[in-house]
Amino acid sequence: MKVFPALAGILGGCGAWFLNTSGTLETADYVDVERYMGTWYEIAKYPNTFQQGCSGVTAEYTLLTDGRVRVVNVCRGDDLTTVKRTIEGFATVADRSTNAKLTVYFFFPFGAPYWIIDLDEDYRYAVVGEPSRRFLWILSRTPVLDDTTYHEILQRLPEKGYDPARLVLTPQVAEERP
Repeated sequence: MKVFPALAGILGGCGAWFLNTSGTLETADYVDVERYMGTWYEIAKYPNTFQQGCSGVTAEYTLLTDGRVRVVNVCRGDDLTTVKRTIEGFATVADRSTNAKLTVYFFFPFGAPYWIIDLDEDYRYAVVGEPSRRFLWILSRTPVLDDTTYHEILQRLPEKGYDPARLVLTPQVAEERP
C-alpha cells in the first residue's frame, strides 16, 4: 500500500476540528458473526504499548460451539515471518441486536470493548474502536488494502471521533501467508 503521509496529515489536521469525541460511538449496523470469522491483517492502528515492536500482525477469529469467539493475535518481527509473541483469548457479543459490540478477554475476568465501527458489506475490511477512542485498528482480509479504500476510511474517522493523523501503518508481507 502506498502511503501519503501529507494527505493523512491534512486529513487528520482538518478532521481534528470536527472530531466527535463527546458523542456516542456509532457502530456498524449489523455484523454477521460467522462471516466475521477468519484471518484479519492489521493495516494500521493507534500506537499502544502492548503492540510495541510488532509487524505483520494478524488476528484469527473462530466461532466456538458455546457462542464465544476464540481470538488469537500474532505479533511478528521486522522480518514479517518470525513470531515474536502470540496471545490467545476469547470474545463475547455484548450487543445481540447488532453483534457489533464485543468484549474481548485476554486476562479473564478483565474484558475490553471491541466495537466494529466500520465494516465493508463484503467483509473485506473492518475498523475496530472502543468508546474512549484511545484504541483504533484498521483490519483487512488481505495483507494490503488498496489506497482508495484506505483513504475513504480515513475520511470517515473524524465523524466517529478519531484523528486519522494518529494512525501508524503496520508493515505486512505483500502476499498472504499459508
